[in-house]
Amino acid sequence: MEVRAVIPQLRTTDLEGSIAFHVERLGFALAFRHGDFYAGIRAGQQEYHLKLADRPDPGIAEVTAGDHFHLYFKVEDVAACAEALRGRGVALVRDLHETDWGTREFVARDDQGHTLYFGAPRS
Repeated sequence: MEVRAVIPQLRTTDLEGSIAFHVERLGFALAFRHGDFYAGIRAGQQEYHLKLADRPDPGIAEVTAGDHFHLYFKVEDVAACAEALRGRGVALVRDLHETDWGTREFVARDDQGHTLYFGAPRS
């Protein structure tokens, strides 16, 4: 079996708002849209999906409380990425920091509260 991609899905109660956040604020691209309930977001060569739901994602509170993440984006220049997101009005939940496991990371949340980590290896 050859796996070519793994595509996570985030639930949203506001598909239009979530598309706008992921495209305009995070700077990613709308890959596709299916009706009024589903969309794909392209982040570099990767893709993740947004699905309209009746209720907020119940995992958001658990992820937040447990210091987990919904998506982790590996980027080339994490400091430049943090600055770009700040410039687009994205509030960082945790500013750029070095980890014990050899990365530099920062944390943000999307319009629904999903926790998004951005990181790169320390040089």
